[in-house]
Formats: sequence, C-alpha cells, structure tokens
Amino acid sequence: MDLSEFVEGASVQTKKPHACGGDRWRIVRRGADVRIKCLTCGREICLLPDELKKRIRRTEGKA
Repeated sequence: MDLSEFVEGASVQTKKPHACGGDRWRIVRRGADVRIKCLTCGREICLLPDELKKRIRRTEGKA
C-alpha cells in the first residue's frame, strides 16, 4: 500500500475500534500527516502515514 491510496474523502476501516465503538474513518486531509475523522462520533485525529498504514484494515470509496 502506498500513499496514493490515502485520497481525501476516502473511507478506511481500522483494525481496532475507536473508543466510541466505530471503526470507520474518512480521510479529511493528507500531507506530512494524515487527518482522519471518525464517522461515528466525529472525532478527528492526525497520524503519520506510516502509522495509518499499520492501523487500517481496508480502504473503500476512493474519491
């Protein structure tokens, strides 16, 4: 998986659920870090691309 898969607006599913119970996230911004937003509670977090690669199970709905 390379960084071109991290398209803004794409949905990703993480291996572990967020504290709210949701495991679906939307990529909001990418650059030196990647900002993702939980689709269940709306919380946004920033991760380095390498860290995001480790955490995601699959990418869906590329924009």
